[in-house]
Amino acid sequence: MPDVDVAIVGARCAGASLAMLLSRAGLNVVLIDRGKLPSDKPDSTHLVHPPAIRRLREWGLLAHLEESTRAPRIRQYGLRDIGFDLMADLPPDEDIGFALAPRRWSLDGILLQAALDAGTELIDETSVVDLVTTESNRVAGVRLKARGLPETMIRARLVVGADGTRSTVAHLVGARKYWEKPVRLRSVWTYWPDLGIRNVPTWRDQANYVFAWPTNEGETLLGTAWKAAEFPSRERQQDAYFEVLARLAPEIRNRIEGVAPQARWMSGSVPNFFRESQGPGWALVGDAGYSRDPATASGITDAIRAADLLAESIMAWLGGAEPEGSALRSYQAGRDRISRPFYEYTCDFASLTPYADDVNEFLRIAVEHPVHSRNLTGLFAQTTDPMEFFSLENVLDVLRGAPSVRHWRLRALASVAGRDGAGYRRRLGGKLLNSRLGELGQYLAMTPSP
Repeated sequence: MPDVDVAIVGARCAGASLAMLLSRAGLNVVLIDRGKLPSDKPDSTHLVHPPAIRRLREWGLLAHLEESTRAPRIRQYGLRDIGFDLMADLPPDEDIGFALAPRRWSLDGILLQAALDAGTELIDETSVVDLVTTESNRVAGVRLKARGLPETMIRARLVVGADGTRSTVAHLVGARKYWEKPVRLRSVWTYWPDLGIRNVPTWRDQANYVFAWPTNEGETLLGTAWKAAEFPSRERQQDAYFEVLARLAPEIRNRIEGVAPQARWMSGSVPNFFRESQGPGWALVGDAGYSRDPATASGITDAIRAADLLAESIMAWLGGAEPEGSALRSYQAGRDRISRPFYEYTCDFASLTPYADDVNEFLRIAVEHPVHSRNLTGLFAQTTDPMEFFSLENVLDVLRGAPSVRHWRLRALASVAGRDGAGYRRRLGGKLLNSRLGELGQYLAMTPSP
């Protein structure tokens, strides 16, 4: 008999969420992490979008998180780009229409404690050095090593890698990557005293991206990003940070004049890929299975949602409702179906590639509309499906409300609405639209509308 039902490697938000859900369902779970927990994770963007906030509420953790962090509820997201200035309320996920940006010692600590309270065992300051496998090459456990102690072994019915983009578990099982794209942005950020920011303003042009939001006790996370190939040298990074702020967000630059940051300066980048995330006796969750540029600050939301999906599949298998293989394949397929459109949108957004004039005009028209402007923020907040927002039907709805359309491609697109035959309208309109949307348009062109 195995020692545990599920061994989870990595005890941050993905691993701790999964452990909590499985332990609450009565499974025997062990969490393993090489770090000392709980602890901060300063290289995180912290932003938790409404789909994850809703799950935290369902799990009974939201009130505690808000009380312990005093991080303000964020109800609006915005983007100042070439030609338009957006700030709008978030479309809700069910009835949750706000985000939070807690520091990771708060969020991860609360999720970890909930897992421990449900019966999960924690083994921290311990690394996975290898997997236990059967003669048929099925993963059947983990081999562990803590500093100064002999190697130990835990047998498990399932081993889950929740250990980040450089996942040891993924490496040991040889999980292949797919839909991989080059690194888009590299960032520099730090924390400042309360700058009076209560929403999520962002700024972007063809060269840089600036992001800001409030975190614990109202402190402000403020960062700047460059295309990866144009990232400044280490010696230039802080000066370049202030130069970008002065150009894109001078009002914010003025607020920090003469003020000292509250933490060390940090820099980094994130790869873009999906990984094969299931096999005989193993699965991947969180950044181990799917990683995207932090431009849309979606990592925590993706991790919590994927943990929820994986927990359902594991319980279906171990509860006897579905065979292991089909249950875990269903998890990966469900994750990919939900996450792929947001992944493509994020990679396109982070490329900083300028849109054509007619697309910018379409976005300006949408920004002026009370419903469509909210849906634009939902692309960032993962409450508006990019497939739906950039569908021909929605684009035509945006254009119908416009007093005038200057650019010929948009005029042609609008004129399609008057043609006979829905199939003709979809084919011609979709071709006109997708040809103007760069990488995102390429994805939309090959994917059926929802």
